[in-house]
Amino acid sequence: MANILIIDDETNIRLMMRLALKHAGHDVEMAADGLDGMTSYADGRKFELVILDQRMPGMYGIDVLRKIRDLKPDAKVIMVTAFGTIDLAVEAMKYGATDFLRKPFSAETLRGAVAAALDPATTKSVPVEEDLKPSFAMTTINGFRIHGRPEAAEHKEGDISFHFTLSDPEGTSRTCEVTLPAFVIELAKAATDREELPGGIRFWHALAEEVVANYVWQQGEFPPDSGIRVDDLTSGLKRWIHAVLEANEPAQY
Repeated sequence: MANILIIDDETNIRLMMRLALKHAGHDVEMAADGLDGMTSYADGRKFELVILDQRMPGMYGIDVLRKIRDLKPDAKVIMVTAFGTIDLAVEAMKYGATDFLRKPFSAETLRGAVAAALDPATTKSVPVEEDLKPSFAMTTINGFRIHGRPEAAEHKEGDISFHFTLSDPEGTSRTCEVTLPAFVIELAKAATDREELPGGIRFWHALAEEVVANYVWQQGEFPPDSGIRVDDLTSGLKRWIHAVLEANEPAQY
């Protein structure tokens, strides 16, 4: 079992998380805001895991996360929020968050996310500059871990399909197919005025992974057995594409 620090300004949420984790055998301390949390955290040696709210008075969770990672680069941190977007989840992963939970969540989801975060096999996320974006295989969204291989892409009449394996907090796994139709691929090229996008097939794989991550972020459940077919290049996907280009080729875009 682990020593865990909960940093959250909502008293009821703190108590719910504490009781859920105490029931699982963990030792839990609590802090009511970011400043109090950093005082409790000290040099980090006491805690194996931090559960950190994003929106708090005085200091936002993303700023606390940065300070924690400065003090202890291998720190394991689960971010929680009722207001976040998938963009915020990606930013949190950029700074090393192990998981990103959307409120409200159940005690079972929390315990599953904590168990996954404490698993020695858990791979830390890498900075966004080292790749097109943090891979969701390296972290979890709402307790779901996403695995996929870009080299396993399937091509048919201009469409590209990728298969992802999703694992939920209870350890159940399912496969999800994401299809990027040819017209969506052409829309992406037109939106960027480019015929080739950075990374080749890895770019389209990362875009498909973003689609899966958005689904489990919004729904908190496995995608349908029929898979996901992208019907349009949404404003969110356009923002993601432009962010990737800016991160990879700032001087040319």
